[in-house]
Amino acid sequence: MYARKNLLRPRGGRDQARVTFVELFFDLVFVFAVTQLSHGLLAHLTLLGAVETGLLMLAVWWVWIFTSWITNWLDPERRPVRVMLFVLMAAGLVLSASIPQAFGARGLAFAVAYVFMQVGRSLFMLWALGRHDANNFRNFQRIITWLIAAGVFWIAGGLADGDRRLALWTIAIGIEYLMPAVGMWVPGLGQSTPQDWRIDGPHLAERCAGFVLIALGESLVVTGATFTDLAWDRFVAEAFIAAFLGCIAMWAIYFNIGAERASHHIGATADPGRLGRSGYTYLHLPIVAGIIVSAVADEIALTHPHGHADLTAVLVIVGGPALYLLGTALFKRLTAPNVPLSHLIGLGLLLVLGVAGGTIARLHLATATTAILIIVAIWEWASLTNRGRRPPAHGR
Repeated sequence: MYARKNLLRPRGGRDQARVTFVELFFDLVFVFAVTQLSHGLLAHLTLLGAVETGLLMLAVWWVWIFTSWITNWLDPERRPVRVMLFVLMAAGLVLSASIPQAFGARGLAFAVAYVFMQVGRSLFMLWALGRHDANNFRNFQRIITWLIAAGVFWIAGGLADGDRRLALWTIAIGIEYLMPAVGMWVPGLGQSTPQDWRIDGPHLAERCAGFVLIALGESLVVTGATFTDLAWDRFVAEAFIAAFLGCIAMWAIYFNIGAERASHHIGATADPGRLGRSGYTYLHLPIVAGIIVSAVADEIALTHPHGHADLTAVLVIVGGPALYLLGTALFKRLTAPNVPLSHLIGLGLLLVLGVAGGTIARLHLATATTAILIIVAIWEWASLTNRGRRPPAHGR
C-alpha cells in the first residue's frame, strides 16, 4: 500500500539540500502562470478584475509553495518523485492556460487542475511517507483533509458562474490559507506545530528566491515585448529605462541583503518550520504580487506615457512597489531587530506620491516610483555595509 523504498531526501550532506534541475524544470510552468496573471490584470483593470486576479494569484502561489515544501522532504532525484513532478507540470499547464478565462468558460478546468495538483500531490506524499516518516504522515493526513474540504468549494465554484463562483472560490482559498495558521487541526488527528515540520531551511529559501527571480524575469519580458512593438521616442525610452532600473532596484532590495541573511538564519535556527511558514509561505506572497503589479504598471507607462494618471493607474503604478516594499520589510523583520528604516521611508514616500498621483503624468509617476526604489536599495546597502552587518555568504 505504501512505498517500500525510502523516497525522502538524505539529510546532512553538503549538496543534499541543493535545488535540483527537475525542480527548476518544474518552475518553468509557473513562468507561464505569472505571465498569464499579469496579462489578465492588465486586461481587466477594474476593482472586480483586481479581486479576481488576486484570488488566482493566491491559488498559483499556494500550489507552487506547497510543491516546494514537498520537494524539501522528498528526493527529486528518485524516479517516482520525478514522475510526480512531471504529472504536476502537465496539470500546471492546464491551470495556467485556464487563467484568462478562469472566471469565464474555463472555470471548471482551472478548478479541476488545481484540486488535482493539491490533493493528488498530498496522496502521493501519504504513499511515500507511510513506511518511513510516521510524524509527517500524520501531518499529511491533516493536510489532505483540509484540501479535500477546500476542493469541494473549488469544484462547486467551477460549476457555478458569476458572483457565485467568486464567492465559492473565496471560501476555498480561505480554507487553504487558514490551514497552516491553525496547525492543520483536524478532529481526531489533533494539531501539528512548526516543530513538526522538519525542513531544510536553505533549500526552501533558495526555492522562494527562485520564484522571485521568475517574477522579475517575467517583468523584464513584459517590458521588452512592449518596448519592441512601440515607436521609439524619448518618452518611450524614458519609460523603458525607468522600468528596467526599477526591476534592478527590486532585485537589489531582495537579493543584496535580505535573501542571503534569511537563508543563513533559517539554516542556523532550531525551528526552521516556523520561519518557513511565516517568512516564506506567507510573506513571499506580497513580494511576488508586488512584482506582478509593477510589471503591469511598466506596461501602462510604456504604452500610455502622456496625460495625468487616473485612479486606476495611480493604484497600479504606486501600489505595485508599495506592496513589494511592504512584503520585503516584513520578511526582513523576521531576521533583524527592526523593520528596515529605508523601507519605511520608501513606503512613506510612495504614500505621498500616491496622494499626489492624480496630478502627475503616468510616465513621471512611474519614474518617481523607480527613483524611490533606487533610494531604498542604496540606503539599505550603504547602511548595513557601513555598520559591518552584511550577512555571511551562503555556505560559509
